[in-house]
Amino acid sequence: MMINSADSTLSGALAEATERALVEAELRLPPDVLAVLRRAAATERNEIARQEFTNILENVELARERRVPICQDTGVPVVYITLPPDVPFSASLFTGVREGVHRATAAIPLRPNVVDPLTRENTGDNTGVGVPVVHVAPGDRFTVTVLPKGAGSENVSRIGMLLPSQAAEVPKFVVETVLLAGGRPCPPVILGVGIGGTFDAAAALAKEALLLPVDTMDRDEQEICDAVNALGIGPMGLGGDTTALAVKVKRADCHTASLPVAVNVQCWACRRATVEVRW
Repeated sequence: MMINSADSTLSGALAEATERALVEAELRLPPDVLAVLRRAAATERNEIARQEFTNILENVELARERRVPICQDTGVPVVYITLPPDVPFSASLFTGVREGVHRATAAIPLRPNVVDPLTRENTGDNTGVGVPVVHVAPGDRFTVTVLPKGAGSENVSRIGMLLPSQAAEVPKFVVETVLLAGGRPCPPVILGVGIGGTFDAAAALAKEALLLPVDTMDRDEQEICDAVNALGIGPMGLGGDTTALAVKVKRADCHTASLPVAVNVQCWACRRATVEVRW
């Protein structure tokens, strides 16, 4: 009985935190994302692109003021939990997250985006088989981070199994991904790049990279970002200096015979929020 009570308390606390995080992510952009948007707007030389930045920033402000989603595609929630040693790993974690997504979908409200992959039957509340995707990792604090991911950018994401001899071609693969995407992911984009691991691990790394602060880049990330911006695709694909706001890279060791590379494309609305769970 005590175990059930503890599980219920844990699930309820996580549901509340997940709902809060998803509401925050859908209605407000993180400060680092706003900072790179404003920086790009201030340096953009193309007149049409400058107007697009004006529209984007006005959209962000109106969403905040009116407490409505930043984008009509409210995405599917990808959830990251950090778990300290004193919090048990149990099914309650997944139950709580699911309930939080269900509540947020009704409260905001969110567009119900989750469907059966073949019949396309809509579940109605952004939960379903395998959704929301939940990643759990050890940490010092009990937190939940929600990353709503829209389909326009997700659909142009890409993974490649390069050969070890092609390490120097990783930047080319990233740039080529953006070139093939064109204006479809609503640029300017933010690119999460996963290098190494296995086929599935590289994709997970690429998405996790989108959780990193985007207002700073290391030398390699900056070089890739500059190469992407040289494409001239620009905001909304209408031309301009800024096609990518940032490139963030996460790496893992891999098999000696392989070099997995994944690019998770994110539109300018890199929505994410973290809430500490109190239970």
